Amino acid sequence: MRKKSTIDDIAHLAGVSRTTISRVLNHKPDVDPDTRERILRIIEEQNFVPSTTASGLAGGRSRLIGMLIPAWAWWMISDLAPGIIEYIKQTPYELVLYSINDEDIERDRSEVINRLLATQLTAGLLAIYPDRASQHLTRLYKQGFPVVIIDDQKVQVTPWVGVDNTRGAYTAVRHLIGLGHRRIAHILGPANYLVSHDRYDGYCSALREEGIPIDSDLVLEGDFLPQSGRACADRLFELPPEKRPGAIFASSDQMAYGVLASAEAHGVSVPHDVAVVGFDDDTPSAHTRPALTTIRQPYFEMGRRGIELLLSLIDTSGTHAHGRNLSMQETGKGTNGGMSSTDVQPVRISLPTSLVVRESCGARATTRVRPY
Repeated sequence: MRKKSTIDDIAHLAGVSRTTISRVLNHKPDVDPDTRERILRIIEEQNFVPSTTASGLAGGRSRLIGMLIPAWAWWMISDLAPGIIEYIKQTPYELVLYSINDEDIERDRSEVINRLLATQLTAGLLAIYPDRASQHLTRLYKQGFPVVIIDDQKVQVTPWVGVDNTRGAYTAVRHLIGLGHRRIAHILGPANYLVSHDRYDGYCSALREEGIPIDSDLVLEGDFLPQSGRACADRLFELPPEKRPGAIFASSDQMAYGVLASAEAHGVSVPHDVAVVGFDDDTPSAHTRPALTTIRQPYFEMGRRGIELLLSLIDTSGTHAHGRNLSMQETGKGTNGGMSSTDVQPVRISLPTSLVVRESCGARATTRVRPY
């Protein structure tokens, strides 16, 4: 078996130093173009695959970015990842995925993050809908470890990228009211997620604005996933005819898919008997029967802005996981020259949502995007 080439082998063949090879691998600009081309040609000829871990440690900084995702949110990755990947592929960094089960007890949640840091290889952490892990992430950020949260931040002290969930939900319900609906049900997401409360607030605000009372029988809690949406819709369709909703606003497209399945099982026609609106604009939402009216989250932009913000924090702070021994039990000052990260107001980026009108709400216009 052919011996695997090392960075020393490449340096010898190219007649340059290890430092020059490292600068080419890390996309540094101050390398002679002819030298860069020669090195890249040799790398290709030798089938040399640089070790992200080794190059990070050798340079005194990790080139790995941790991305933390709750188990239920894996379906979102196909929408978020393109924005993250497009940006990060222009850099020397690589992604490492970590998942936390929503059922994990608090101790296990803490240990997952501790294990992540114990590797001493991650330069920062991009956390997506962290829920109860938010308090641990906030502590990390206060210690000087670069952290960016994508949506659902409970403690408002960490850099954050998200959307105005309250306004998005308000827009969805106002649209249904504009179509003549008065009995509008709402299927909430889990109560432990901030986005669930924000979207419920938007729902309530739109109803109150029109003087429509909030009927507790029409507000049910799901878990963002199709099965819970179907279970909630089953309960709504089993109400006496005079109490059934004429429209349902689900707090996620995944739950809206469950509503559509329940409607079919109960012989309820969408949108003739009940209008349905979701939230997210997942890729499948345009292909349901009928196609789903929904609130679009700009996932690509959320992912891109999130990783862009995280890398800017890493570059600005100069902090990295290598050489540090952070744990969830640490307290006190941060690592930025003795100054805590919270001494500076964290960046918060709120992106606009938009209403995508399709057949499921009963409006005549289809596949029309309208800003809130």
